[in-house]
Amino acid sequence: MEPTLSLGRRKTAIARITLTPGTGEITVNGRDGQDYFPVTMQQFKLQQPFKLTDTVGKYDVVATVDGGGITGQVDAVRLGIARALVKIDAEHKPKLKAEELMTRDPRAVERKKFGRKKARKRYQFSKR
Repeated sequence: MEPTLSLGRRKTAIARITLTPGTGEITVNGRDGQDYFPVTMQQFKLQQPFKLTDTVGKYDVVATVDGGGITGQVDAVRLGIARALVKIDAEHKPKLKAEELMTRDPRAVERKKFGRKKARKRYQFSKR
């Protein structure tokens, strides 16, 4: 079977995912997934699509992540893995969609406006 490619995004993080049949190894930017994402919650998020579809240990993941912070990156990888699993077997989609893993989170940082300190914060108003 040839590798399945997919893409995941979150905020400014972009993850390119390659899913191949294997033993369940996750590699992120050339490092082990548990080294790259050491927090327990982040490791749970990486395994979540596999646990929901009962495919734990069946696929190897090679992820290349650019931009964003650690949380945006782990969410981007999770979305990419979920999309790749749906490409392999379309019957996984309802389970993943029920847990909101198939939806790209549209929230991002609002741009700074001119004449203001930040996006919405204003300079202090003085009446007199």
